[in-house]
Amino acid sequence: MRPYRQIACTVALGAACGVANAGSVTVYSALESDEIATYLAAAKKALPDLDIHVLRLSSGDLAARLLAESAQPRNDAIWGMAVTDMLDPRIAALLTPIHGDNIDRMPARFRGADASWFAPTGYLAALCVNREALAERGLPVPRTWQDLTSPRYRGQIAMPDPASSGTGYMVLSSLSDAGRSAKGMALVTAIAHNVGQITLSGSAPCKLARIGEFPIGVSFAFSAMQSIRQGYPVTMVIPSDGAGYELEGSALMKDAVHDADARRFLDWTASPEAASLYRGFKEIVAAPGSKPTEEQQRQGLPADLVATLPARDFTTAARERAALIARYKRLTR
Repeated sequence: MRPYRQIACTVALGAACGVANAGSVTVYSALESDEIATYLAAAKKALPDLDIHVLRLSSGDLAARLLAESAQPRNDAIWGMAVTDMLDPRIAALLTPIHGDNIDRMPARFRGADASWFAPTGYLAALCVNREALAERGLPVPRTWQDLTSPRYRGQIAMPDPASSGTGYMVLSSLSDAGRSAKGMALVTAIAHNVGQITLSGSAPCKLARIGEFPIGVSFAFSAMQSIRQGYPVTMVIPSDGAGYELEGSALMKDAVHDADARRFLDWTASPEAASLYRGFKEIVAAPGSKPTEEQQRQGLPADLVATLPARDFTTAARERAALIARYKRLTR
């Protein structure tokens, strides 16, 4: 989903507050480590009697760990995992329905129909476009996915591998409707034939675009906005012919040892307080009424982003992942 980093963020919040007989919860997360630190600082104040232990893993490694431990899970909860990974039937079988005052107030499209997951946040596919590098090559700024199929962009695009990157699979599954759209499959295949470099992570194409090695990077919006904020000659383009996006799901383990404490923590992650913090890191925030900041809108995020997101069948995208990636690999050899 993002560049690989495994960080054990074990934070004993109750102990830090000097609370006796504190509750405890063990959480596995694919959120970035700087996000986790920010959110847990607020959780410490909201849940002073709770020790929250977080192990941070990349989304792919988190899925592998959950499967490896499936006979005897060691975590109570999952926090911020790509929904298309979480809904792998083998992982979904480890989850149990969860409700809470904050969770149940979230829009239905950000909750599983069976209440086994909810997604307070998500991320959006975007193009990182280096204006100077394009101008040097005499190329216009692409505005659509279809534009990227033009022969003039051959070799000018960096794109993540859907087999290793959550962002890469998000683009593939969104544009192809999980492989069900022949037109969509033709589109992503044509784009792939113009790609000059395939990367392992979703942020790497944007980093390559920053320095002009490739003028166009297929990435996600936060990476593009971060590049703009840091002063790189980058423009963020949200392709007008299709919004690729992924939700970051959270869930309660069926065999959670600390069930009640895990439920308290997870409901806090769906709170308005948590949502206000997510906005500093996320393109998509599910809390009712949440909108991009003025800075994010200046950088290119639509003011009504959540309302304009198309429906996605995450269950099918999860079920068809291996077959779709294999098909894509065959078509792009």
